[in-house]
Amino acid sequence: MPLLIVIGIIVLIIIWMTALYNNLVRLRNRRQNAFADIDVQLRQRHDLVPQLVETVKGYATHEKEVLYRVTEARAAAMSATTINDKIQTEQQLTNALQGLKVSLEAYPNLKANENFAKLQEELSDIENKLAAVRRFFNGATAEFNNAVQTFPGNMVARNFGFNPEMFFEVGTEGRKVMEEPPAVKF
Repeated sequence: MPLLIVIGIIVLIIIWMTALYNNLVRLRNRRQNAFADIDVQLRQRHDLVPQLVETVKGYATHEKEVLYRVTEARAAAMSATTINDKIQTEQQLTNALQGLKVSLEAYPNLKANENFAKLQEELSDIENKLAAVRRFFNGATAEFNNAVQTFPGNMVARNFGFNPEMFFEVGTEGRKVMEEPPAVKF
């Protein structure tokens, strides 16, 4: 009889650990799936950036440094392979694009250009979609991190190599830009 109790307890522990492990795998896969949605939007953004840069080049010939930063940031973002690398390089591209937007304020003719206006509209649409999928990704990341860091999941996570993951954040430069009030000009 005591042997059956011990076997029963061992079976329950195995079932419990299996359930925790499977939950961690599901959460990790959900996070990776959420990043795949981000990847789709990033691909569209990467395809749009060269068109935007070429359009701006015709007007802003002396803004080469800004255009160079955008081009370099795009290249780095496209060559990133891991989720964490993509997050970091995309933050750099976002900051470079924000710098481009600021420097374009000096070109009223460019703002009136139909091609530029269409590209800006597409870029704005992509940025809005990116914001939405980033929120979903960060939610999936928070759920995964909570499972990895809280008891009793942390015991299983530690033994099977599950570690807290990085959020897709704006970054310090992006935060500075967001904290500044928008300039209203008439």
